[in-house]
Amino acid sequence: MTSHTGIDPAVLPSGTGCVECDAAGGWWFHLRRCAACGHIGCCDSSPGQHATGHYRATGHPVVQSFEPGEDWFWDYATNEVRESGPELAPPRSHPEDQPSPGPAGRVPADWARTLRR
Repeated sequence: MTSHTGIDPAVLPSGTGCVECDAAGGWWFHLRRCAACGHIGCCDSSPGQHATGHYRATGHPVVQSFEPGEDWFWDYATNEVRESGPELAPPRSHPEDQPSPGPAGRVPADWARTLRR
């Protein structure tokens, strides 16, 4: 791990969906991957806001988008977007056939009303 950046390029993602939402049968809008330990959590627009919760619980400051085609990083410690960073171990996103919001079958019909902004 590069301790000054909070990024371990070799660590694998914890799965293909938000760990906490999957455990509770919930849903998410977009996914974020902890660059230190690989934890997959949902974004702050999601009902659970589990990526931020993971940062608060662990102090791991950097996440990368876990959305197909996106490679930006967010640093919670500085509240800044990092346009680039080291390439993390694959996979770099959830499966492309997994919808956003997701996962399929758990997103309520009125999901846009419950979206956090």
